[in-house]
Amino acid sequence: MADYDAVIVGAGHNGLTCAAYLAMAGLSVRVIERRNVVGGAAVTEEFCPGFRNSVAAYTVSLLNPKVIADLRLHDHGLTIVERRAQNFLPAPDGSFLLTGDNHTRESVERLCPGDVVRMEAFNRELERIADVLRAFVLRAPPNLVEGFSLASLREGTNALATANILRGLPIEDARNLLDLFTRSAGDMLDERFAHDLIKALYGFDAVVGNYASPYAAGTAYVMLHHAFGEVNGRKGVWGHAIGGMGAITQGMAAAARAAGAEISTGTGVRDVIVEGGRACGVVLESGESVRAHYVVSNLNPTLLYGRLMPQGSVPDVFAKRIARWRNGSGTFRMNVALDRLPSFTALPGDGDHLTAGIIIAPSLAYMDRAYHDARAEGWSRAPIVEMLIPSTLDDSLAPKGAHVASLFCQHVAPQLPDGASWDDHRDTVADLMIDTVETYAPGFKASIVGRQALSPLDLEREFGLIGGDIFHGALTLNQLFSARPMLGQADYRGPIAGLYHCGSGNHPGGGVTGAPGHNAAAVVLRDHRALFR
Repeated sequence: MADYDAVIVGAGHNGLTCAAYLAMAGLSVRVIERRNVVGGAAVTEEFCPGFRNSVAAYTVSLLNPKVIADLRLHDHGLTIVERRAQNFLPAPDGSFLLTGDNHTRESVERLCPGDVVRMEAFNRELERIADVLRAFVLRAPPNLVEGFSLASLREGTNALATANILRGLPIEDARNLLDLFTRSAGDMLDERFAHDLIKALYGFDAVVGNYASPYAAGTAYVMLHHAFGEVNGRKGVWGHAIGGMGAITQGMAAAARAAGAEISTGTGVRDVIVEGGRACGVVLESGESVRAHYVVSNLNPTLLYGRLMPQGSVPDVFAKRIARWRNGSGTFRMNVALDRLPSFTALPGDGDHLTAGIIIAPSLAYMDRAYHDARAEGWSRAPIVEMLIPSTLDDSLAPKGAHVASLFCQHVAPQLPDGASWDDHRDTVADLMIDTVETYAPGFKASIVGRQALSPLDLEREFGLIGGDIFHGALTLNQLFSARPMLGQADYRGPIAGLYHCGSGNHPGGGVTGAPGHNAAAVVLRDHRALFR
């Protein structure tokens, strides 16, 4: 006999989203979380006495507006504020690019007047395509089904609906969409723009969380993926959750609990129970068995199928292919406590630019070298660093007059060459990241009163991000849309009955979106109602 209708493995933001939707529909739900706090990688923690920060996921844009509304996250305490400037890119020669409502045109005209019109046209192009693709975010992609059945009829209807959505794109935008799915960001940007900093602005979005050169095929899609976002109804804008990213997941947990879901922390799942070819519960690390009609995994597919599923419980062809699931985003994450704000040589003193995403990667060539360095030697000697200083927008994170900074650093190898351990090299690379910022903001190193450094191995151990992969699997063409996590399994159902996926290893992919959790809940509810109506 089942203890619950659904048990959800992992209380990250997608697991909590799925739990809330299922509980609001009347299902009995229990969420199991290994860490002592909910939120997965979207958490706010004290990393230095008196200093709190979003220690892993660190900025807001992709969180879906429907999820915010349906879960009433604002009623549960969520407030999101916009950056006063969007991005700041300093260059070694003292020039800079500053973007945002009142900054972009003036800044681009100063750097390269000819790129003003080109940039405005490219932004319109991306926005038109993003507007159409937003229609796909909260729906399952067409799933490849063999033979003739009710499922094949359903997926045929889904495919026709998908084609109908794409008909909204003019033919030239459809051609550009094909380019964005298949080409490199570097090649597309070189064709469009003259100035390195302008190319770097878009190029950073192509490699953030993506262990690749901007000249690798497929990086243009990662650039597009980051264009889907909005904050408070404004498209393409990035912001900050007051109280940090934990405010999002605490709100989701509150919504799930208010609907009746149970959330258990401090105990992980040891095994998925499979009986008669059906997933019917989990065994916790404590030895407790929790039985349920549906088992819903918020984990990276590598974790679920490599560690939790009993040997031989899934079809052999599926097991062999999922074992090749590609992880690794080249990420090294740092949180830094500061006794004062940094001052950049290119734009000294305080200002809107310190609320922006500060990108240290002044050209596509710089990013390309960073990737090839990491492939050859384990980490880039001149790394890519994005720094955010959320305390410029949120004074709850640090003592009065002090600040916190998030450093999202690339490229580093998920696994170091020659069997070396990240535990032996973490501090060396952390020092390099600090020195890189120091080059552009002299005095930054002296302002640091505490730091937390998380290597790819730390991100895996602490948050279940295999190889430090923030997306639960690379956003490559063979791991996107109907192929995420693989052809025939794109409908949030696992390869055996009773097993479902709700994490970022499913469509539409990574980022703090809530979309996979929303979509998986819809599938579970459809199956539940089909069984019991």
